[in-house]
Amino acid sequence: MPAARPAPAAPAAGRVRTYVPDGPLDLGLVLGPLRRGPADPTFRAMPDGSVWRASLTPAGPGTLRVSAHGGAVRGEAWGPGAEWLLDRLPEMVGAADDPSAFVPRHRLLAHARHRRPGLRLTRTGLVLESLIPSVLEQKVTTDEAYRAWRLLVRKFGEPAPGPAAGGRLWVMPAPRTWALIPSWEWHRAGVDNKRASTILRAVRVAARLEEATGMEPREARARLEVVPGIGPWTSAEAVQRSHGAADEVTTGDLHLPGIVGWALAGDRHADDALMLRLLEPYAGQRHRAARLILLSGVVPARRAPRMPVGDIRGL
Repeated sequence: MPAARPAPAAPAAGRVRTYVPDGPLDLGLVLGPLRRGPADPTFRAMPDGSVWRASLTPAGPGTLRVSAHGGAVRGEAWGPGAEWLLDRLPEMVGAADDPSAFVPRHRLLAHARHRRPGLRLTRTGLVLESLIPSVLEQKVTTDEAYRAWRLLVRKFGEPAPGPAAGGRLWVMPAPRTWALIPSWEWHRAGVDNKRASTILRAVRVAARLEEATGMEPREARARLEVVPGIGPWTSAEAVQRSHGAADEVTTGDLHLPGIVGWALAGDRHADDALMLRLLEPYAGQRHRAARLILLSGVVPARRAPRMPVGDIRGL
């Protein structure tokens, strides 16, 4: 009779921190912008409402599970970066954000805020983990960018420490690893030379870019934009996440001006200049205003065909 197999060992408990926010909090809304597509290998939203994230922190790789129950947020973390992640748990779930600073001056925005009282802006304190996927999203469809991020992280990253949502989480590559990715691997992931070169230039000055977390958002964006290939669209997308920047609205986007223009003025053909004029009454909170507009679901009906999906692997 074969010997019975030993029961699998229970996963080691992680370090724990509990934080009580000073108002309503919706984890999905707060942490959702950190997710790069439904199959993001660094992010998992679980059926029980918890969120798992794997990050490369200054202290090393770390895994963080965040859950909310009874008005309290519980963080459990594993790996060398566990303490770093737990130290920043409150800011990650919006403690540095001040939703009361937003005063809606349009019925749509007032309604959107009323329906989403748990919206807060996350602040991760990490630049590269927001910057690199934002570069991958330049001038391509989101599906193409999400695929590239997924393939590159799984191939060149490392498994996240701890139980990591069933072993499906990965920590993104370190700067040196990004720098050593062969050209053909970028090609296989569908990343053209322009975007790959921008990422390579960024990781060569990774330490200087991460220092930007101690700057005001506008100064941080200026530092990021010193790197050739990083412009206003990319820098805004990065600092919105790394800094919780309530005023850094994204310009240069294919769809956002038309959505804002339609919601606030009935103009589906609005450009960046008109969008910024419409958002002027929300100075200091323009990104939040744009986020609430997107959450409202009020968008102009599509008339033009979707942006075609390119595939450089066939070139």
